[in-house]
Amino acid sequence: VFQSHEEDDRKVRRREKNRVAAQRSRKKQTQKADKLHEEYESLEQENTSLKREIGKLTDEMKHLSEVLKDHEKICPLLHCTMNFVAVPRPDALASCLPR
Repeated sequence: VFQSHEEDDRKVRRREKNRVAAQRSRKKQTQKADKLHEEYESLEQENTSLKREIGKLTDEMKHLSEVLKDHEKICPLLHCTMNFVAVPRPDALASCLPR
């Protein structure tokens, strides 16, 4: 079958246009994958940092719980039945607070 020169040119132009579109599509996919990878890395770093912070806060909570337990043993507010009647609460609290 005989094709005209015009039809051949149209096919070549269409192929070239398709090739450029495919390149553009592949480049766009690569950029999207790169962006997702960067976001993943950033989220991993944030996750690690947050886990470290959780560890520190957990340790601090344990320490403060121990301090509170030790304090409860000697706290005059917990051992004096008359403290709310005889001594105003802010003064009684002040005697329990560290100076």
